[in-house]
Amino acid sequence: MTKNPFDQFSKQFFEELLSPLGEVRINYEIPGEPRFVDIWFIPSNQTTVSSSELGILTRIAKNPCLLEPFRKQPTAREIHSCIFKLYHLEAELIRDAKRDENNIADSELPQLWIISTSCTDQLLKDLPATRDETWPDGVYFVGKILSVRIVAVDRLPRIKETLWLRILGKDLIQKQAVDEVIALPKEDSKRLEILKLLSKWKISMEVNSEVNIEDKELVMNLSKAYLEWEKETELRGMERGMERGMERGMERGMERGMEIGKETERRSIMENLLLARFGEIDSELSKIIQPILNLSAPEYAALLLQFSNLSREDLLARFRS
Repeated sequence: MTKNPFDQFSKQFFEELLSPLGEVRINYEIPGEPRFVDIWFIPSNQTTVSSSELGILTRIAKNPCLLEPFRKQPTAREIHSCIFKLYHLEAELIRDAKRDENNIADSELPQLWIISTSCTDQLLKDLPATRDETWPDGVYFVGKILSVRIVAVDRLPRIKETLWLRILGKDLIQKQAVDEVIALPKEDSKRLEILKLLSKWKISMEVNSEVNIEDKELVMNLSKAYLEWEKETELRGMERGMERGMERGMERGMERGMEIGKETERRSIMENLLLARFGEIDSELSKIIQPILNLSAPEYAALLLQFSNLSREDLLARFRS
């Protein structure tokens, strides 16, 4: 079964950005509880990532934290569930420390960050959650004792420090953030990887047969990122091909560069489609990728159009031989 595309994207997104800062645990199961934390982050004592690279995300990652992203405003019950997971994990960490006869400082206990595309004034009042003037607009703290924070993406200012959270927004907010990622310097190590994740998100949405009006708008927002990633991928494939071809002659190198660029593009698209459609690429699916890449252009285009209607068995039966 295909995973929720936003859920899949947000976990890969935070894993990509936060891994240089510490340990990222995805879908962490709380011991003794049939509950899973979306993202549990444990900061490292040694990091070379500056605050200018990740903005306020660097400040969030200075302490252990649970990240719970929502594509729409969470309900009261969903917020209860997030807080429940926070305190059960906290209790487990305290028990482990006592068992090892260690003390655990408050700073070592996780904070909960609920990241929502939007948040109404009424919800903030009901929590209650208030602004902390040391943080940008859109960041709210729930009480003084509770380790709970809310990020309302639609309220964040359009500044460099909030870029990596505004990517999780909707409509114009997300479109602007995508444009800002594309405009980053080509040598920025995060640029191409985030464009790749956004492209995978787009492909996952297109593979999903149940696409509503909001999803179509999302696909449109992500299309520019996909086209940029596609262009960059093809260009890098051509560059690698021409580098190899230099040893065999410039003319043959350029021809080979074009071939490698096209195959690299096709492979990336097909791997993303298989991953979005089936959740993983196991050994059987990996064996049919090359036969698919060997299809002629018309056959390959026809396969892409039929892809959402083909089962795993259909694909294996057609290409396994």
